Amino acid sequence: MSTRNTSHTSPLTCYFKLAEAHCKGSCTLQNVWWEDVGEDAATFKGKSSSSVYTVSGGGAKEASDKVFQFNGAGTLNVSNFAVKNFGTFVRSCGNCSTQYKRTINLNTIEVNWKGGRIAGINTNYGDSVTLRNITVIGDSSKKIIPCQKYIGNNTGKEPSTNGSDADGTYCKYGSSDITYR
Repeated sequence: MSTRNTSHTSPLTCYFKLAEAHCKGSCTLQNVWWEDVGEDAATFKGKSSSSVYTVSGGGAKEASDKVFQFNGAGTLNVSNFAVKNFGTFVRSCGNCSTQYKRTINLNTIEVNWKGGRIAGINTNYGDSVTLRNITVIGDSSKKIIPCQKYIGNNTGKEPSTNGSDADGTYCKYGSSDITYR
């Protein structure tokens, strides 16, 4: 599915298997469910800092790598979404040849074990993620990392990590924003 500067204003319910949505500019994905993600469910690729990508409702499971890959510029808003069995829920590209500042807002997300990271961002490019109303289910030992910070690059090399704690600048959340059940 390729979405080019398109907004789906009416509810869209789709079930994808081995398909990845590509938004090449501002777009809205509403009530989309990915039953077997594979590598990535959707990639956001706009080049404008004013691009706004919205994922409202829906869910994804069985993502061996990322659920949402954020390669472009702008703001990604994800709300009322459920995820299960994933590597990283949302990741700013850590090694794209063209890098941008990216803003990610996650609100009312149900995260079901097993997973690795809720968000991964590049601090050296000014990325930030805000986590609100996150519910983590089945991870009593708190192994899922809410926010992994990276030092991104444009050379294609794997980026190095540089922390994972809330800091109010890059990883924006407090203890009351994440509930464990």
